Amino acid sequence: MSNTKGARRDDATQGTGQAAGEATLASAGLPREADPAATGSSYRRLSDPRELQALAHPVRLGIMELLTVDGPLTATELADRLDETPANCSWHLRKLAEHAFVEEAGGGIGRQRPWRVREVGLSWDDVAATPGELRAGRALEEMLLQRQVARFQQARAQLLDDGEHEWAEAASSTQFATWLTVEELDELNLELRTVLERYAERLTDPARRPAGSRLCELVAWGAPLLLPGVQATPVGVETDSDDSDDTDDSDDTDDADDAVS
Repeated sequence: MSNTKGARRDDATQGTGQAAGEATLASAGLPREADPAATGSSYRRLSDPRELQALAHPVRLGIMELLTVDGPLTATELADRLDETPANCSWHLRKLAEHAFVEEAGGGIGRQRPWRVREVGLSWDDVAATPGELRAGRALEEMLLQRQVARFQQARAQLLDDGEHEWAEAASSTQFATWLTVEELDELNLELRTVLERYAERLTDPARRPAGSRLCELVAWGAPLLLPGVQATPVGVETDSDDSDDTDDSDDTDDADDAVS
């Protein structure tokens, strides 16, 4: 859930218990729009606030994720995994189908009918959005981020409780802050997106999954850190490093003149 610099928010429907955007209902920190030809994904761009609002429900996000990762599934199978009733899952499936997020996969009757997602990824544009689209998109994004953080904390705790120390150690988080230009920030976000999509084909192709591999969620975002009183570096003003370089050069010249005389 492909790429106007600094403008697109994407979410790929990948991961369990989350939404499409990611998984990445794009995962999420929602990565920038990807090139479907490069990733093998069929991204769908959302523009109607009603589409975004239809996704912003924890049960529907869970349904989208499970269908993406392990579909097709029936309403009964989804209910067992999500700890919901088959009737409730069936109702949410119909609501998702109204907005063409899911469709029947054929076969079965009633709540034994299998369902599948229509696209693997979803994305929306929060720069050219209307106020209604912006509110709906932000609400969905906030829900996704909350789910991703909660799942990371749960995974770390459960892995340790289960004695899976190797996996617990590999499941890590990284934070870093520095000063960047808008071009550098955009470039780094693109590089992160490329890294996160390195194994994207494994999501939909089980044959590519190595023995012992597990479904993992990776979330990344890069944005200005808006701390109180901290301003951007003025444009066109020489930095201290530039001044020190000039001073060092003049001192070297003076020393050389003294040596000659």
